[in-house]
Amino acid sequence: MLDEALDLFLGSRCVGCERPGRMLCAACRGLMSHRAAVAWPSPVPDGLVVPWATESYDGAVRALVVGHKDRGQWSHRRVLGALLAEAVRAATAYDDDDPDPRSTPLLLVPVPSRPGAGRQRGYDATEALVRAAARSLRGERRTAVAPLVVSRGAADQAGLDAGGRAANVRHSMHCPSGALARAARRWPRAHVVVCDDVVTTGASAREAQRALEAVGLRPVAIAAVAATRRRHGDAAAGPARGVA
Repeated sequence: MLDEALDLFLGSRCVGCERPGRMLCAACRGLMSHRAAVAWPSPVPDGLVVPWATESYDGAVRALVVGHKDRGQWSHRRVLGALLAEAVRAATAYDDDDPDPRSTPLLLVPVPSRPGAGRQRGYDATEALVRAAARSLRGERRTAVAPLVVSRGAADQAGLDAGGRAANVRHSMHCPSGALARAARRWPRAHVVVCDDVVTTGASAREAQRALEAVGLRPVAIAAVAATRRRHGDAAAGPARGVA
């Protein structure tokens, strides 16, 4: 009945199957992965910590990310946040240097948007997803969102290859000392995870990682909602439905 009402009054359709009603029907939501996997880009940026993603960036997931990021479809935030939370869980489940990693707090650092992008949208899309993921994780362990990394500005990444993207964002991010000092006071010990919506070439995540490492914070992993499919090699294949 709800789906019929949504179709009647809003004309909305599922982004996965185009069934009239909710923007993501229960059947398409049920097909999404519930397990994250390692999702190395190809080529791998030098020094990139292990990236994890829960879905492949295509189909319904791509429509959800684009809708949330570019069309103000805020209702997608819950689903995308849940997928990101799954990637964070997988990324921090094991730590050779920490016998009880689940007792260590999580500090989730969003990859920053270009300056002005958030003002144009009225919200920072990636940070909004990270905050949704944090709400899912707080029942399991101490979790905070720390927008520690700021972008000085870079050209739009669309249309650039891996080398072009890396050059475009190189040294474009930094960690303001005030934000860092506040985080250090509140979270003297935590697993730092760089979070993004999509891992494509890994260039933006690697630049955020570099900015954190420049001030003495070493992320343990990258976590993302989705990753683009690898075009060459398959060293870390994921589940049949999910990252490949």
